Amino acid sequence: MSIVVMGVAGTGKSTVGALVARALDMPYADGDDLHPAANIAKMTAGIPLDDADRAPWLDAVGAWLHQQAAHGRGGVVSCSALKRAYRDRLRAAAPGTVFLHLTGDRDLIAARMAARTGHFMKPGLLDSQFATLEPLGADEAGVTVDVAPGPRTVAERAVAALTRLP
Repeated sequence: MSIVVMGVAGTGKSTVGALVARALDMPYADGDDLHPAANIAKMTAGIPLDDADRAPWLDAVGAWLHQQAAHGRGGVVSCSALKRAYRDRLRAAAPGTVFLHLTGDRDLIAARMAARTGHFMKPGLLDSQFATLEPLGADEAGVTVDVAPGPRTVAERAVAALTRLP
């Protein structure tokens, strides 16, 4: 099984993704590390990415997922995957991918973003993330977990829900 930990910035995708990967004994990749330098520069400047910016990044994430599946081990990667079209692109690269959608109250997420340091994604971009977000459809394989309880509890709930998927 390959798992994409998705959601808007500040939901804890990287932290929860690493915890889920550890619990499931799977390789983990932080999708932020797969962004082209131009995307990092744009977000650092407070400019939201558009679909053209995201395409090479999604292809890199999809390639990582495909590689893990080809080795028969699956993997966990954090990637906002905000739109259905983005998730479709990832599933095309790695069929059978499931999604862990981290959700939460906008004010809680904004507070968490404001408290973190050294991250290129600025709090001012959060509204554009929420505007872009298309939650998982009923026909998409995955689970949704609220981030309010904190990363360890979120990861525990996510692992329990993911292991119940058909």
